[in-house]
Amino acid sequence: MHILAADGCFSNDGFFYAPSINIDTVSLEKLFIHKIFKMLLARGLITERVVELINSWAHTGFGVYCGKRLNPKDARSTENLARYIIRASFSQDRMKYFPDQAKITYRSKYGKDVAEFDPLEWMAALVSHIPDRGGQTVRYLGRYSNVTRGRLKKEEDGPQYHIIEDETPGGLNRSWARLIQKIYEVDPLTCSKCGGTMRIIAFIEDYKIVKKILDCVGIYEFGKKDHLQK
Repeated sequence: MHILAADGCFSNDGFFYAPSINIDTVSLEKLFIHKIFKMLLARGLITERVVELINSWAHTGFGVYCGKRLNPKDARSTENLARYIIRASFSQDRMKYFPDQAKITYRSKYGKDVAEFDPLEWMAALVSHIPDRGGQTVRYLGRYSNVTRGRLKKEEDGPQYHIIEDETPGGLNRSWARLIQKIYEVDPLTCSKCGGTMRIIAFIEDYKIVKKILDCVGIYEFGKKDHLQK
């Protein structure tokens, strides 16, 4: 089982607030293990003895990993992460079929081991990964659930979601682009010519230097006259 969770919370005004501090994955893993065991015990699927046994292992099989935060507009990274979570049970590139021998071989990830199957054994191995008809393999909870998204879609004045990276004084400087995008509906970090993502090199606050730059590209006088006309 894989879980993809947002590292923050939505507020009532439609903003998503992400913490600026590092997440304590050790404590989060302990809480996750406790919740899973509590649920399985309540359903009678395991016993206290099984819980003690698993907790005594050097590696319990549980793991909480917090990687680099992904920007919502980083479509490629988001897709790669989602594909990893719902990845296929086998790689077709590592499989070879020999029809004259009625044999299938499957190579390990690093090519060290090769397993052989006859056609029926291979089909049985594949079928074991196919979910039952109507069975859910991906579940969305909270703000991402179908119920919540459907309700918000029906509400005409539903909040628009925007990203605030954090609320610390230093973090507000990093969220200015999101606020500009919210007001003017234009991403200031997207190049208008090639559509690529730009990065901030420096902040120039000296009026004389700003004027020289605008004069050089020929837009200062235009902006000045336009301002006077208004």
